Amino acid sequence: MENLPLWSLVALSLIQGVTEFLPISSSAHLILFPAVTGLPDQGLAIDVATHVGTLFAVLIAFRTETGRLFSGGLRLLRGRRDHADTELVLKIAAATIPVVIVGVLFKDIIATELRSPAVIAGSSALFAAVLWWADRTPGHLELKDLSWRIVMVIGLFQAIALIPGVSRAGITITAALFCGVCRTDAARFSLLLAIPTTTAAGLLLSLDLFTEGTNAVWSDVLLCAGLSFVSAWGTILVMMRWLRQTGFTVFVLYRLVLSGVLVLSLMTGIL
Repeated sequence: MENLPLWSLVALSLIQGVTEFLPISSSAHLILFPAVTGLPDQGLAIDVATHVGTLFAVLIAFRTETGRLFSGGLRLLRGRRDHADTELVLKIAAATIPVVIVGVLFKDIIATELRSPAVIAGSSALFAAVLWWADRTPGHLELKDLSWRIVMVIGLFQAIALIPGVSRAGITITAALFCGVCRTDAARFSLLLAIPTTTAAGLLLSLDLFTEGTNAVWSDVLLCAGLSFVSAWGTILVMMRWLRQTGFTVFVLYRLVLSGVLVLSLMTGIL
């Protein structure tokens, strides 16, 4: 929907930017926004804009790793696989395969039956508890220490994130913590995994946009892209600094509060 009020476009952009890389589920917040405000769907053009904004945020925030991925990709094209950068590219690709397969197989169910406040309330609380459990004993492994077994475990866990409320960032960080990865590098690998998934989501939305067409106001599109970029970039920097000093407890508590509010709203008929 292209005729939304300015405040809602700002709110949507900030929600996407702030929640995309935190372990609190961006999809849940974006599903709940129209349910709470009564506003119609924002439309494909705005969805594409916010995805592009968050994608550029992670590319720039992790420009060193992005450079490694680019270098590794070039080496692969030349048939050279005996390099750390190439191995990183292959590990990111391998960890992405499960979510792609599950997404294709269960696309209709995910897009319809699972997009409800009840599902979000349950998954938010359940996986908050799992994240808290994993965060109790973080390991010491770094990005360079990730074995193929750990990478595939994280990839399999990522597929669960297609359920609204689970959080892609949250479940991949949880899996990494269970495998003995330290907090900062668990978050780092999760953010790197966001590059192919966010790119794929943006491309699919762009294809739908090209097919269906749009009468979007392009100033609104640019505003949403810019705001989601700035808010996502700032969120990444703050989170990585935060994790050097403490853990994920604040996010666990937020998810539990969100779940409680949703349950209360469903019981009282607000939602």
